[in-house]
Amino acid sequence: MINKNSTKIDKNSTKEEVLEAVSVNGDALQYASDKLRNDKEVVIAAVSEDGYALTYASDEFRNDKDVVIAAVSEDGYALEYASEKLRNDKEVVLEAVKKHGYALQFASDELKNDKQVVLAAVKESGVALGCASKKLKADRDVVLEAVKQLGRSLLFASEALQADREVVMVAVKTEGWALN
Repeated sequence: MINKNSTKIDKNSTKEEVLEAVSVNGDALQYASDKLRNDKEVVIAAVSEDGYALTYASDEFRNDKDVVIAAVSEDGYALEYASEKLRNDKEVVLEAVKKHGYALQFASDELKNDKQVVLAAVKESGVALGCASKKLKADRDVVLEAVKQLGRSLLFASEALQADREVVMVAVKTEGWALN
């Protein structure tokens, strides 16, 4: 068995050798031949082990919904390497922000303005509020969810909500110093 610190593959490795390697260390995809880096089974195995392996996938696979969902399910931040089209796909972005709320930073502007997406993001990571649209930074429901998760998220709320007594109390209850 290949250990995580050793890829033991190169451009001449067989598909079976590459599959074994990427299933232990997705990053090993970078050492595979171009042919195997363009094999969907190999790429999905790699991104399922390490979402960031999406960086070594071809543009075709960065635009393949199955591959990108496998990647963001393992690491939401892999959304950064998805195609622009998939960074505007609600299903893909929801999967990413449920894993890592701050992956919202890589979503399209349209989805940064989608209340369902932003709520999912701030429930996982309150600081994701900083990536939300101006409109949603002024949405009481969204801001309350953010400060419930992390009081300091109040910093990203609209001025009106930063002055809202109930919102401030929730933030302070989560983190006492949020009052500052």
